[in-house]
Amino acid sequence: MDWLEQELKQALARKEPPSGFPERVRQAVKRPRFILPRWMAAAAALVVVTGGSLAWREHEGRVAKEQVMTAMRITSAKLKHIQAHVREVRQ
Repeated sequence: MDWLEQELKQALARKEPPSGFPERVRQAVKRPRFILPRWMAAAAALVVVTGGSLAWREHEGRVAKEQVMTAMRITSAKLKHIQAHVREVRQ
């Protein structure tokens, strides 16, 4: 067995829990938990939905801008081609 296997075997070996561990677990389970008021949960959900909506809108705006810029580049290339053709015909 190489050193790595020995280290892993030692690290993953079963160990007895410290004294008093079961009692500490029972006490932790008995303690009342913090309950989030419904209005806070609703407010958090509203923030998430609003933020997501704004992010989606911004994304759509960027996509639309890229589409417009692509259309402008294509149009520009076509117009240059047409202008060159018109110049050839005039000469």
